[in-house]
Amino acid sequence: MIGTAPSPRGPAQELGKFLEIQNLGLNLPFALAFLLVAADGRPSLVTVALIVIAFVAARNAGHTFNRWADRRYDAANPRTQQRALVTGRYSPSFALGLTAANAAVLLVAAYFLNFVAFALAPVALALLLGYSYTKRYSAGTTVFLGLVEAITPAAAYIAVTATLPLPAWAAVGGMLLWGTAFETIHSLGDVGADRSLGLKSIPTKLGTPASVRLVPALHAAALGLFGVFGLLTHLGVVFDGALVTMAVVAGWADWRVAARPAEPKVPFTIHFALAALFLAGVLLALYAPGIVG
Repeated sequence: MIGTAPSPRGPAQELGKFLEIQNLGLNLPFALAFLLVAADGRPSLVTVALIVIAFVAARNAGHTFNRWADRRYDAANPRTQQRALVTGRYSPSFALGLTAANAAVLLVAAYFLNFVAFALAPVALALLLGYSYTKRYSAGTTVFLGLVEAITPAAAYIAVTATLPLPAWAAVGGMLLWGTAFETIHSLGDVGADRSLGLKSIPTKLGTPASVRLVPALHAAALGLFGVFGLLTHLGVVFDGALVTMAVVAGWADWRVAARPAEPKVPFTIHFALAALFLAGVLLALYAPGIVG
């Protein structure tokens, strides 16, 4: 049931804002990149469509459940007090229904991909939904979100090949560190509110200065594992060039974060560009390898 609080947005805009569809750009480029590499650059259109549907559904399920689980905390945090479940524009039952619908879409898409994908889809869902509660108990919630993002390459390889070869594990490690770095940055803007509400994260545990110093190390280690992934999959110098460009942009981003750790829009804006660079590197490596040399 949809709430009755007024909104200046139309129904489609309101739903898009609730789901934060615009933030798909943070991880969808990675999903497409790993899909293309797993398929040696020749995935079928059906496979691409099913993986994209599964990815969006999984992301929506996790996001809406998180909004439902966090609605009491969102009401007490000035940054999140205008969210739809806080103001009553949407009801808690609507959010749970949307979570269930997206979870069902994920399971159906996984079923049509292959048996392994279908069998492991509930595990992915458990991780996606479980994240919402880890922040109540452990600063490791920041790493847990990195683990959720690490599902992306594993899911892509399983969807295409029903296996997890060595390159996939390198990508999983890279995304684990990449996601942990992003969530550390994003949590910096909520340190005060999280501490007052009893919520935990790496920044609430280590403090802002130590967390800011940790982020470049996480980015560097993640890019190193992405380099191993490129080596194992023979993506070549074009992909390596993309990683070098990502390192430069990430270094600049980390400098910006160190200067303004509480500015929440910085990590989102820059990480869109970093994800796009990763996908661009894979596309060029697979389809235009002779562009360099």
